[in-house]
Amino acid sequence: MKKNMGTADRVIRTILALAMIALYATGTITGTLGIILIVASVIFLLTSLISFCPLYLPFGLNTLRKKLTDKK
Repeated sequence: MKKNMGTADRVIRTILALAMIALYATGTITGTLGIILIVASVIFLLTSLISFCPLYLPFGLNTLRKKLTDKK
């Protein structure tokens, strides 16, 4: 897996995941929507940790900045 997520993307996903977990933990959002948010939170956290989002591939997205020394 080639990394395709930049730092800002990873931070935003982590903040969103923590916010969704907090909403569920406090009982603000419950039921089916709460479970969907927890699943989305886990996915956001995992993709942030590995810096790879499989949904970016079909669309050709890449938020990772290339270094000046990179030729490719």
